[in-house]
Amino acid sequence: MLDNTYILDFRVRFQQTKVSGRPHRWMQVLDATGAYHRDVVRHMAPGVHVVTPMMRLQDPKQTKMLIVTLPETTPVLEAEALQADLRRAGIEPWAWVINSSLSAAGPRDPLLVARAAEEQPHIARVQRSVDRLAIVPWLAHEPVGSERLRELGSAVESRATAMSAQE
Repeated sequence: MLDNTYILDFRVRFQQTKVSGRPHRWMQVLDATGAYHRDVVRHMAPGVHVVTPMMRLQDPKQTKMLIVTLPETTPVLEAEALQADLRRAGIEPWAWVINSSLSAAGPRDPLLVARAAEEQPHIARVQRSVDRLAIVPWLAHEPVGSERLRELGSAVESRATAMSAQE
């Protein structure tokens, strides 16, 4: 893990997030950060430079915001709403991740193939609207721990390279 790396787990469906293990409403966190930023800027003496948490969130060199969703109607719509909220706050999402995709897992069972086909319109919708997208297949085991995450990252990167070569 890198120094000064923080992971915030945003629960879009109920607009809740966990920050340091405590539940907060996502919009309350963003609103409080924005209010603090405006207050600091308003009371700042001329010529003084300060960096607020909001400025760090808005700086793409310091913050990479990833939006993670499932390939289903409601999660994609909620993730799009989150992206709009972030953009209104001056925070540009760096990439999207579609998680637990059956179609990316390449099922052979007819029922799972049919279910995977239902994901395609949602995946296509996201692909049309974002520059960076990773599609993570449905996995038999959760990628817990740094080694499993590295393996998953390599597998997703290899799959993306193969898909680019096919286009």
